[in-house]
Amino acid sequence: MFGLVLICLAVFSAATYGLARRKVLQAAHGTGTRPHSRPKYHGAHAALWAAIPALLVLVGLAVAAPRIITAVTWADLPAAAPSVEPFRSQFQYDAEAIAAGSIPSAVAYSADQRAALAAHADRISALSGMLRLGGLVAVGLAALMGGLYAWSRARPDYRARNAVERWVGGLLFATSAIAVLTTLGIVLSLVWESLRFFQTVSPLEFLTGTHWSPQIAIRADQVGSSGGFGAVPLFVGTFLIMGIAMLTAAPIGLMAAIYLAEYASAFQRAWIKPLLEVLAGIPTVVYGFFAALTVGPAFRAGFNRLGEYLLGGPLNDLGLYLMGVQNQMALVAGVVMGIMLIPFVSSLSDDIINAVPQSLRDGSYAMGATQSETIKRVVLPAALPGVAGAMLLAASRAIGETMIVTMAAGLQARITANPLDSVTTVTVQIVTLLTGDQEFDSPKTLSAFGLGLTLFVVTLILNIVALRIVQHYREQYD
Repeated sequence: MFGLVLICLAVFSAATYGLARRKVLQAAHGTGTRPHSRPKYHGAHAALWAAIPALLVLVGLAVAAPRIITAVTWADLPAAAPSVEPFRSQFQYDAEAIAAGSIPSAVAYSADQRAALAAHADRISALSGMLRLGGLVAVGLAALMGGLYAWSRARPDYRARNAVERWVGGLLFATSAIAVLTTLGIVLSLVWESLRFFQTVSPLEFLTGTHWSPQIAIRADQVGSSGGFGAVPLFVGTFLIMGIAMLTAAPIGLMAAIYLAEYASAFQRAWIKPLLEVLAGIPTVVYGFFAALTVGPAFRAGFNRLGEYLLGGPLNDLGLYLMGVQNQMALVAGVVMGIMLIPFVSSLSDDIINAVPQSLRDGSYAMGATQSETIKRVVLPAALPGVAGAMLLAASRAIGETMIVTMAAGLQARITANPLDSVTTVTVQIVTLLTGDQEFDSPKTLSAFGLGLTLFVVTLILNIVALRIVQHYREQYD
């Protein structure tokens, strides 16, 4: 139904466009005057007035109609409906599901309740039909009134171009406002819930504590309910995996960018660059499977062989340790995450290296430098600010990764610099804390928002530093 209404609006707007354009052309030929704006602007003005108000009405009804139906029918539930929560709410949800043609839940109702459920679903369906009909009438009236208003303005002396530009400016402002308001909503929700968490747990303890065990802090009357909310082990694990990922992605991605920008022919670049960027389109869960099923066992087998080789010698303890390495370790997650970041680093670095003026290269060649010397002493120093910004952006992307770490690094919160240990990260703990049925008034659940706010600040700082570096680079070489 929604799609049919959109098609009708598109057809009506196209017809309004043609009629308004034709009216202006006829008026201009009849009077011999030159119109202020081209006929296409008059047509676009009419089409916008016919479509935008109707679309606003349609979206408003689509958002408000379900809430109206629920509010009206919830206030008048049948007498046979359950009187105890949550069964009373489930009765309403099942009735709405039946009215929508979906399958209700598997709740066992009595015969009277099933009859009341069917009657209540019929009432919801009838009310939905009335709202749908009224919505169609409202959308039609909005389109008709908007089209008639624009039709009355279709005159040679009307400044249609200015009006269309105001419409376009308003639409662009609305899209920008949506992005800003979304960001503001994310920040406010994080801050509000984090303040609730920090009312229970000291921010100093959270930021400097070394013990993380929120699973025991569920109820205040529970034994050991104080829990452990020191986030240092989580950030140590996060930055350890991020460091391994950058050690993998930075050299490979940068070398690939240098080859594509300086050495590859047009034919090679046309094939290698798209193939390299295919890595960016692989879902992270696939990388997680690759880490858990391929990279982890391969690393474990390799370290076991190395341990067997060292066993019985002066490095006997190291050999025993390597033979006990498990599949899940920070090294596995970092390497696979680095593979995921290679196209990110290479694409950004390639664009930055290509942005270095050719005159710098030509001057170096004129002084007798070879191609490798030119790249090392001229191109890379010139592109260094931009490359550094690309690395920081890749690091912020690595900090926010969840799926690969969950499947390849484990869930143990510990302070360690050993890449062979199992660790966890901030994002993994956020997912763990918010999975399943949670009580949003307990420190255990609210700690996820404290972690989220801290991680948001860290990644924001990294992104700001990266953008500042890139802006400084563009000011020099654009």
